[in-house]
Amino acid sequence: MKTSRIPGFYKLPLEERVKIVKEFADLTDEEAELLLKTGNLELEVADRMIENVIGTWPLPLGIAVNFKINGKDYLIPMAIEEPSVVAAASNAAKMALPGGGFFAETTEPIMIGQVQLVDVKDPEEAKRIILENKDQILEIANEQDPILVKLGGGAKDLEVRILKTQVGPMVITHLLVDVRDAMGANAVNTMAEAVAPTIERLTGGRVYLRIISNLADRRIARARAVFKKEAIGGEEVVDGIIAAYAFAANDPYRACTHNKGIMNGIVALARATGQDTRALEAGAHAYAARNGRYTSLTRWWKNENGDLEGYLEMPIAVGTVGGITGVHPIAKLCLKILGVKSARELAQVMVSLGLAQNFAAIRALATEGIQAGHMKLHARNVAMAAGAKPEEVDLVVERLIREKKIRLDRAKEILEEIRGSSGS
Repeated sequence: MKTSRIPGFYKLPLEERVKIVKEFADLTDEEAELLLKTGNLELEVADRMIENVIGTWPLPLGIAVNFKINGKDYLIPMAIEEPSVVAAASNAAKMALPGGGFFAETTEPIMIGQVQLVDVKDPEEAKRIILENKDQILEIANEQDPILVKLGGGAKDLEVRILKTQVGPMVITHLLVDVRDAMGANAVNTMAEAVAPTIERLTGGRVYLRIISNLADRRIARARAVFKKEAIGGEEVVDGIIAAYAFAANDPYRACTHNKGIMNGIVALARATGQDTRALEAGAHAYAARNGRYTSLTRWWKNENGDLEGYLEMPIAVGTVGGITGVHPIAKLCLKILGVKSARELAQVMVSLGLAQNFAAIRALATEGIQAGHMKLHARNVAMAAGAKPEEVDLVVERLIREKKIRLDRAKEILEEIRGSSGS
């Protein structure tokens, strides 16, 4: 039976970690070797992905362990440059295990395509006409992607909103499109483009923008978890975490950083699996402000047993088909490591990771402070930036932490002292 519970995973040599992941995900020898290649995105592939390519820019790819979501074990790939994030997620997932791990769900994968109509004499009449001709508009939209319709997706409904703006009233049509296992931007944009001439003809107005909305508030992912008080440090820690949440819930300055911690995990997994990280960020922060005030995406409370419970709800628009998920070799490999069967399952893993990341951050803040978790890994980066060789890094790190002076200038001084004493 596969398990994500791998004690001491971080202590193992890199090659041994890859071997464990290979066995967990049933990777081929070639796929495992690809993980060990520093240039795992060929320039020829990169040159077809974007314009004006001159090279590639690799990031560390780590594995978060200990995750049990809806009763299934996952090893979660995370591509990120920030120290301690992967370790924090793994530790949070371990603390969630006594409570059964994470429980997640998603709504149907509905994305919104917006069609902006202006220059109408009577916006209410235009709205009535559009709604009256809904079936015709949806038919035109679905003619653009018969394969999506055959798979059970396609344009399912539409809504019409009237906006009062500084340049006059606008009539905004929302196409509600079930995009199945795709992120959906291409399909939705194509449909919005296709229905625009019909909306103009029916209303006598002029259409300008025809584009997807990244506030995917019909495509919601939810995760919850119970953290037993004994597993996380006792009742005082539970109270501290709830106080930290209350701060974020009532102060947008704190909520912004609080939510950034959630996105540390979500964006790292999104990047590893080839998702649109900017769309996820924009949608998350817009959702956090949907009621007119920016606030925490998570909720934390104490249950009747005195244990900590957490809940995260947010839009997550991701795909397992289309985009670079079928082009980038590491994105394809990361999806295989995850073992997800659909975009909805990927979103469930992602929202659970976001909840774990938030728990780890506010627990650290409520106890020893965030710097304690960052210190050693940050010191390693400083030591390497100072020019320490692999065999010198640990010596420099130990001195930096002991002196509590994790600075580049001090690292260089320590390095000179080490080399001077060894005669090198």
